[in-house]
Amino acid sequence: MNRIALAGLAIAATLIATSASAMTVQEFLTTAAGIPRNPTALLRSDTRRLMHEFEGAVRTTRAEQTAARTAGRRPATCMPEKVSFSPDAILTRFNAVPAARRSQITVTQAMREWMAERYPCPPA
Repeated sequence: MNRIALAGLAIAATLIATSASAMTVQEFLTTAAGIPRNPTALLRSDTRRLMHEFEGAVRTTRAEQTAARTAGRRPATCMPEKVSFSPDAILTRFNAVPAARRSQITVTQAMREWMAERYPCPPA
């Protein structure tokens, strides 16, 4: 096999593994409910896992935005370079997802929708 084919297989395997382990909004909220609201929360592995999941969703949304612009397409979101999120804002937004949909939507998809609503791109 040549290097391009191997690289393609590696990318495909990564995408499959990533999509298979994607956390749903319900899983995120259930895990978050078990984390105490105090300074020691940052020491918990569950807290770090949720932070990594959320940060990954932000990175993915931003990468999709950049890729669309690079390809000359209108991106779904127009997030500014710096965006900050408080834990309360994240939980409020995820709790606003209808209960029936929470187990059907990933954290990344919820982030895409949130950012498209919060930072829409101007019409072309």
